[in-house]
Amino acid sequence: MKILVIQQKMIGDVLVSSIICNNLRKAYPEATIDYLVNDNTTPVLEGNRAIDNIILFGQGPQKSFIELLKFAMTIRENKYDLVIDAYSKLQSWVITLLSGAKRKISYKKSGRTFLYTDNVPMAAFPESNLGLAIERRLSLLSPLDLKIEKEVQPRLFVTEKEKKEAEELFRKHNVRPDRKTIMISLLGSEEIKTYPLAYMAKLLNFIGENYDVNILFNYFPKQLEQAKTVLSLCTEKTKEKVYFDLLGNDLRSFIGIMDRCDIIFGNDGGSINMAKALGKGSFIIFSPWIEKKIWATFEDGIRHTSIHLNDFRPELFTEKSYHDLKKLSLPLYSEFLPELISPKLKAFIDMNLNNQQTA
Repeated sequence: MKILVIQQKMIGDVLVSSIICNNLRKAYPEATIDYLVNDNTTPVLEGNRAIDNIILFGQGPQKSFIELLKFAMTIRENKYDLVIDAYSKLQSWVITLLSGAKRKISYKKSGRTFLYTDNVPMAAFPESNLGLAIERRLSLLSPLDLKIEKEVQPRLFVTEKEKKEAEELFRKHNVRPDRKTIMISLLGSEEIKTYPLAYMAKLLNFIGENYDVNILFNYFPKQLEQAKTVLSLCTEKTKEKVYFDLLGNDLRSFIGIMDRCDIIFGNDGGSINMAKALGKGSFIIFSPWIEKKIWATFEDGIRHTSIHLNDFRPELFTEKSYHDLKKLSLPLYSEFLPELISPKLKAFIDMNLNNQQTA
């Protein structure tokens, strides 16, 4: 059997949807399982033996419909028996339509059901603490009636070489081994997914003033000035605990560094999903326009916690659509005061770092 799983878009999506491949491998150990993803997301798939081939969706078919058609025809040449489309948007619709597969599974969407042999209803609310991001992916396996105990946790695989390189990096930057280490998801992928910098600095000061920990910042080189702004707003006591220049050269380096950390705190994004896949505790600040019920995966109030402005100020969200909230994200962020977050942040750190507070 030849199977193609499609999940374009961002790193977090690709990592979460890899559980489809993992479960297919358990159910069909002899099958060929290929995974079609955007070409910038492959580092989170390295070492995953459930996947036989990673098919790259590059810039050409992303930007040109003619190139997309050409790409879809190369997919057709692979003669897949089964296609599972976890992306379910125009590009993957075209690829699925032209794939030639006998069986095609995706989410049920109005006007698109003719593309698939199996249309799975997209749940509106989670049934467990797995979160909709996980539950919806697993639902795409339901038409196959797999006789296995399903894996629900995405996994990352860190090589011994990567572990040693991260260890050496910590040693080079004189990271104190007697302290626990917190990774900060400092900035979102865009401004409307980034907790206000001054507010973030206040929360970092709360950590730095009250806990004897190492603090690492996760940011991209293009975000350097924003990261410097946050650091400049930190107290001297907090700055002493921040290892500002301890960064990886690429995504795999970050994974190795994250593997040496104890917990992650900050903006929702790929780094949070990678930390969870490494078994690390997480505390997420969601943007006002993001639906918490989708990406608050494995939430138990202990190991994994998240926080949303709607938890405190539901009146601000009354009769507002998704698009309204997206447009209002920045003014809504201004209402999301650090004082609302710090009590829950304290509880999270106390539970996960064994009350390692300063004197």
